[in-house]
Amino acid sequence: MADVFTLYKLIVLYMAQQSKEELTNSQISEFVLDREYTDYFHLQQVLSELVETGLLKKRTVSNSSHYEITEEGSRTFYYFEKDLSAEIKKEIDEFLADRGVQVEKRIQTPADYFTTPQGGYAVRCQYIEKDTTILDLTLNAPNLEAARAICRNWPKKSPDIYTAIMGELI
Repeated sequence: MADVFTLYKLIVLYMAQQSKEELTNSQISEFVLDREYTDYFHLQQVLSELVETGLLKKRTVSNSSHYEITEEGSRTFYYFEKDLSAEIKKEIDEFLADRGVQVEKRIQTPADYFTTPQGGYAVRCQYIEKDTTILDLTLNAPNLEAARAICRNWPKKSPDIYTAIMGELI
């Protein structure tokens, strides 16, 4: 893990990623400050940097700041997601659920194999975000065991594979 500011940014990005609706400054502050991850001023600095870098969109409504993750914010979060512990993600998920925030079913990673007309095996792997197919990949597998292994490994490896492909192409 790089530094504590990176952790704070990942926490905020994960909260925004998980939420179907904009999050208010109050909601984000309540989570971060109640758990004493950092103080109010550092949190405001983090929010400001995330907006300045285009990872979050900020909208002001009746003197209240509302934040929403951007497409670039989502891509960035997926790249660094492994640096945010499962425990913190669980805390955030529980916090959002307790506050009645509608949680986004973020990512689906279906994978299934089938026999090809030539008698071999192919595996179709998909990476679906918010009902939009981001990646649809069909691979020939050398045998049935390999096809099953690809299906088994796709859910945990897909974010890294997607990031690597995009990194090579963009």
